[in-house]
Amino acid sequence: MQFTKMHGIGNDYIYVNCFQQTPAHPSELAVRLSDRHFGVGSDGLILIQPSDVADCKMEMFNADGSIGMMCGNGIRCVGKYVYDRGLVKKDVLQVETRSGIKTLHLNIQDGTVSSVRVNMGPPELEAAKIPVQFLKERVINEAVQSPSGNIWYITCVSMGNPHCVTFVEDVDGLDLPRFGPEMEHHEMFPEQVNMEFVRVISPEEIQMRVWERGSGETWACGTGACASAVASALNGRTGRRVTVHLKGGDLVVDWDEQTNDVFMEGPATFVFDGTIEI
Repeated sequence: MQFTKMHGIGNDYIYVNCFQQTPAHPSELAVRLSDRHFGVGSDGLILIQPSDVADCKMEMFNADGSIGMMCGNGIRCVGKYVYDRGLVKKDVLQVETRSGIKTLHLNIQDGTVSSVRVNMGPPELEAAKIPVQFLKERVINEAVQSPSGNIWYITCVSMGNPHCVTFVEDVDGLDLPRFGPEMEHHEMFPEQVNMEFVRVISPEEIQMRVWERGSGETWACGTGACASAVASALNGRTGRRVTVHLKGGDLVVDWDEQTNDVFMEGPATFVFDGTIEI
């Protein structure tokens, strides 16, 4: 099988061009290839497929083999892949995902994609649709106790997948391998959750670390950055346009007040092409 390793500010995936080949058992393949010691090493597997309703389709599998609904960093890489490799030569793309069709605006420099701005659509704040099991219709700055007894004030948002955002004073020193999993599997999240820990730097800047369901800590999470920006604005900590500093780099997120759509912009990078026996 031929594949391409790409990353969006350190959030790395293995991409397969399914216009040319379709691997069998992609869930099991994601587990095998994502292993950083015995496989290629990645946060998961993304299949770039033909679509009947858009320019292409993105099918995503997390490192544990579970299906991902949406990936903001991954979809930027899909945009760069299909343009730079000549599959779709448009600077505005429609990409089909399990969270609906997303519009990508490609920034072309010297014939290749240097960055991608994605319309991620409106945030979902209704608890039942995120989903979150909670007594109130929305979960905004609500106190929740973790299994280990910690109290977190959380805001929950879906950007096509469920996110739980909490604000902390120290992101770098946080014991994420401890706190991330216990919140990912908290009983209030029937489909698990992506957990974001956010430090507000200024009304225009935040810093974020993320524990992604099915993958653990990743260097970046596009949907998580969008959810964190929305949560920061909802709690009055920032404006609606922020730069999000993640472990692997920066994203710019803009929550449009008129349309309610969230826009995310950042780079996408090729790492290498390879062939592997499957």
